[in-house]
Amino acid sequence: MTDPQLPPSAPYGSSVPPVPPAHGYAPPPAYSAPPGAYAAPLGGYRDAAPAGGYQAPSAPESRSAALGVVALILGIVAAIVAPVLGGISGYAIGREVPGIAEYIGRYTDGTLSFLIPVRDQVLLGEIGLWAGTLSGVFAIVLGIVAIARRRGRGWGIAALVLGAAGAIIFFTVFSIAMGAGAAAGDVSIYGS
Repeated sequence: MTDPQLPPSAPYGSSVPPVPPAHGYAPPPAYSAPPGAYAAPLGGYRDAAPAGGYQAPSAPESRSAALGVVALILGIVAAIVAPVLGGISGYAIGREVPGIAEYIGRYTDGTLSFLIPVRDQVLLGEIGLWAGTLSGVFAIVLGIVAIARRRGRGWGIAALVLGAAGAIIFFTVFSIAMGAGAAAGDVSIYGS
């Protein structure tokens, strides 16, 4: 069956003559893009070559690892230097605790004034505590920034771990040293 709206099909090998234009009919004007529109490349997008052609990726730019190194130094202060100060002061305080036990009965006002004989050691312990706290917080912050900006990423990770573990290490070392000092002070006062 043939469709009455379509012309009859031509046999193979024969060409169909072009259809003459209708009387008074003009072909539509060529398409032009509206003003301000994006101009498509001639030949369509499929045939267009990328601007500039293909370029091999360049080596990543070298970034300074100084931020990560600074964070690591602060982490070392928080995890090693501050606990050493805490251990020294804890041992000295613990060594004097049995000797100042007689003062505890005199000072019943609820203050820590019985620690007057070891005030220098307490001050050293406080300096270690606050130095470790500040350097630990800064090590954590700078470590996160170094990791995020890829400026000494490995150093930043190590600083983050040391900064976070610094407080735990400080209080563990301080407690053990104070206990060891109290045991040594007890032996020196009361004998073995």
